[in-house]
Amino acid sequence: DLDLCCTTAFVARFQNAGQSCIAAKRFIIVQDIFDAFVERFAEEVKQKRVGDPLQEDTDIGPLATDSILQDAVRQAEESLARGARVVVGGRRREGRGYFFEPTIMTDVTPSMAVFSEETFAPIAACISVADEKEAIAMANQSSFGLGASLWTQDIEKAERYAQDIDAGAVFINGMVKSDPRLPFGGVKKSGYGRELSSYGIKEFVNIKTVWVR
Repeated sequence: DLDLCCTTAFVARFQNAGQSCIAAKRFIIVQDIFDAFVERFAEEVKQKRVGDPLQEDTDIGPLATDSILQDAVRQAEESLARGARVVVGGRRREGRGYFFEPTIMTDVTPSMAVFSEETFAPIAACISVADEKEAIAMANQSSFGLGASLWTQDIEKAERYAQDIDAGAVFINGMVKSDPRLPFGGVKKSGYGRELSSYGIKEFVNIKTVWVR
C-alpha cells in the first residue's frame, strides 16, 4: 500500500524534525517500485510546512542545537560529494533558528554519511536494491540496530524476513514505536538489554540463587 507506506514514512522520518532514536532513517526499496515510492514520498514532504513549532499549522520545526544542525549540514554535503542526489531539500534553511530543510536523498550507498551515521535531522536516505534478499543484506550493513519497519502485503513472507533483520524490533506495515507492553532496545551500536514489558522489569530486580546439596 504505497500511499499508506509514504504517509507513514513521512511521520516516521520527520516527526520532531527527525530528532528521535527510533525515527526511520534509511529507506531501502526494491527497484521495481523505487521511482514510484520516491515520487510519492517527495509529494508528501513538499506539502508540509516548516516553521515555528508553536504555530499549529507547522509540520516540521527546528533542530535543538547548532551542533545538531552543523552535523546535518556536514552529513548532507559529504554524501553529495560522494554521489548522492537531492530530490527535496538538502540544505540549511536561511534565517533565524536551527532549521534544516526536510530532505530526501537518492543514489545513497553504505559509504555515505547519511547511511553509515545516525542522521538526527530531517534527512531521508533512499537506497534502491534488486530484491528482498538484497534489501535485508543492505539493512544489516548498518552498524545500528534499534528498530526496523518492513512493508509488504505478504505477511507470511514478512514474518520470515523479520527474523533475518538485525534489529531489536521489527514492525510490519507500521512505524517503529515505543510501547510499555513491548520490550524495547537494540543490537549492535544501538545497545543491548531491554526496557519495558515483563522483560524490562527483570532489568530492575535481583534474582537470588540458593544452592543445596
